[in-house]
Amino acid sequence: MTLEDIKELDAADPLRDKRDLFSIPEGVIYLDGNSLGVLPKATPDAMNDMLHRQWGQDLIRSWNSNDWINAPHRIGDKIGRLIGAAEGQVVAADSTSINVFKALSAASQLNSGRLVLLTETGNFPTDPYMMEGLATATGNRMIVELVEPSRIPDRLAPDVAVLLLTQIHYKSGEVWDMYEITNLAHEAGVLVIWDLSHSAGAIPVELDKCRVDFAVGCGYKFLNGGPGAPAYIYVAERHQSKVMPVLPGWMGHASPFAFEDSYVPGQGIKRFLCGTPGILGMCALEIGVDIFQSVDMESLRTKSRQLGDLFISLVEENRMGFELASPRKADMRGSQVSIRHPGGYAIMQALIERGVIGDFRAPDILRFGFTPLYTRYVDVWQAVSTLADIMNSNDWRDEKYAVQAEVT
Repeated sequence: MTLEDIKELDAADPLRDKRDLFSIPEGVIYLDGNSLGVLPKATPDAMNDMLHRQWGQDLIRSWNSNDWINAPHRIGDKIGRLIGAAEGQVVAADSTSINVFKALSAASQLNSGRLVLLTETGNFPTDPYMMEGLATATGNRMIVELVEPSRIPDRLAPDVAVLLLTQIHYKSGEVWDMYEITNLAHEAGVLVIWDLSHSAGAIPVELDKCRVDFAVGCGYKFLNGGPGAPAYIYVAERHQSKVMPVLPGWMGHASPFAFEDSYVPGQGIKRFLCGTPGILGMCALEIGVDIFQSVDMESLRTKSRQLGDLFISLVEENRMGFELASPRKADMRGSQVSIRHPGGYAIMQALIERGVIGDFRAPDILRFGFTPLYTRYVDVWQAVSTLADIMNSNDWRDEKYAVQAEVT
């Protein structure tokens, strides 16, 4: 494809106007929205109102007058629309790690006769770490087991209580078939938790149709809620009343302002709240989530596939010595492409210095995220052109690029 062909794709893009909703620095090609989303233009004004009027003037009255108290449920239902969940099954709260622990403990209660907590090797570390924490909390009565991804279907046996998988792998971008795996698990009596951190806002998700039991995810990647934004948890309605939370915070109480000595779980998804919600973070998250309320997710997914395919074809045309670390087939890939090179860290630092921002994952993965709401086809063209220049000139071999920062 020529550069003119690329520009024609941008001109015909049904999502092209969404880019105007984001603050993208001049001269930057941002291909890291799968790690931290771009700032929506509406967020600073919303935060300013939150700080100066709601907190500054209305003070504690804002829990009622500005409806702070219902923010977790209101935002949760909005996220639910993106992930195929009917109202009353998603609540925005806490961090992804804490919500993983909530979901694991709830699922293990529902499957109390089984002792194995199952996940895949190479999953994002917080998921197995939380499994280890739950096992420790049970006096190591429960067992954490990690198996190769290809072995997951065969390991779904009567001793497995819970299967926890990340739908889109954080390194490779490979997508699990949610419907197939959930069905296989249920046939074996295994409950399933899906981590949607790289899915929500990137691909269509259908939790209710797939009969998913639990799901969790973060708010700061494709949802553009800002660094450390609140996370969310989905609990299928059929399970909600059967679980006693192991983190029974006061906000999950049936009557939190009765200040009773003993915990009485709230109705439905409310019982999966814990402490006081972080309202400043909720404010920013809601702006990012609201952008999606008018987005057709199938159009977004079509563009996501095309951006990834374009990147792969351009990288391979330039013969730069990279190995594809993501699935070649677009349907098996999330909204990112990873390539492998022994000098991956230094190459990425050289790219970043030239205004093309992706990220690196040890030991040798260069990861490029394509956020269809604001990534253009011409951005992909320019990014690969810059990468080719760095490789052909050997600029990446400069010693300064090999000095590793704390955050990679």
